[in-house]
Amino acid sequence: MAEDSDLEKTESASSRRLEQAREEGQVPQSRELATFISLMVGVVGLYVLGRWSGHRMMEIVRSGLNFERRLAFEPGGMGQVMSSLATDALFTVAPLLAASVIAALATPFLMGGWVFSASVLRFDLSRLNPMQGLGRMFSTHGLVELVKASLKAVLVASVGVWVVWRERDHLFALMLQPLETSMDDFAALVLLSALLIVSSLALIAAIDVPFQLWEYHRRLRMTKEEVRQEMKEQEGDPQIKARIRAAQREMSRRRMMTQVPTADVVVTNPTHYAVALKYDPDKAGAPIVVAKGMNLIALNIRELARENSVPILEAPPLARALYANCELEQPIPTALYTVVAEVMAWVFQLNHWMAEGGLPPEQPTGLAVPEGMDPAAGEATT
Repeated sequence: MAEDSDLEKTESASSRRLEQAREEGQVPQSRELATFISLMVGVVGLYVLGRWSGHRMMEIVRSGLNFERRLAFEPGGMGQVMSSLATDALFTVAPLLAASVIAALATPFLMGGWVFSASVLRFDLSRLNPMQGLGRMFSTHGLVELVKASLKAVLVASVGVWVVWRERDHLFALMLQPLETSMDDFAALVLLSALLIVSSLALIAAIDVPFQLWEYHRRLRMTKEEVRQEMKEQEGDPQIKARIRAAQREMSRRRMMTQVPTADVVVTNPTHYAVALKYDPDKAGAPIVVAKGMNLIALNIRELARENSVPILEAPPLARALYANCELEQPIPTALYTVVAEVMAWVFQLNHWMAEGGLPPEQPTGLAVPEGMDPAAGEATT
């Protein structure tokens, strides 16, 4: 059951999945919205520029039907006339064409923006498979497209019939009007009909846009296994990361162990903690922790210290305080200067005794650390 649930696409698409889909040319699109905006811009353009464009086109036609007789006998004369008329006609319809092109280019920004993807142009033999084509025809998406087409046809036809029925008296009256007046009225009637019909398409677009957004995100849903795999790819496999961290810790521990023979003293708990200190006045103003560890690592530090004749001092509170409050390769905290100074003084005396002889120095006892530095003291108080 758990495996089946992992294979169900129940998770929303991640930002990476959406980005990959966009790179492949998959963005939410609504043909109904594009159709409505393009047609509405065209109708509004005709309403604004229709009268001016109509008069301009009539003048162009008149100019084309009236030309001087000599042009018929001049080589290239008719070509110049036709070129001039074509240029005038192009400039006449240019504003309307420009508005339509801008509308067609701007519509994608309302959904998903422009997408340039070469993968869409890739040749794919599966697109020629008739079985897949039939599957798309009888799929949920195909059924929705059929419902939309039917609804659009019924809506457009209903609006068209309603306009004709509403303006029937006006249509019959056009036959009794002068030609120029009737043409103007007829053009206005056609423009009004087109505006009402295109406005009705707004209802289809208002239904289609939310559906296309929902369908787009539904197609890109992910299974739980895909989500986990994506997290692994982005953040790395947890098992691999754990092995890397373990290897790093091992390398750090080995590097730390190589510093123990150079230490001046090892402070122990005596069995649970061990901290190796080194003091070099030329490099630092305070002793530096070169190694520290608990349990087995502490035991290895003590053994290395004995093998290399590094002094070992049993001072449980100080060992715990050093382990808890000091970092490797860093000087000890200021609060521990006084107590560590006693230790370093004993180390210097011990080195002098080993070199010159005489009475051995007594190990410092009762080394007290400042309040709050020893974690075990806090636990005992609690």
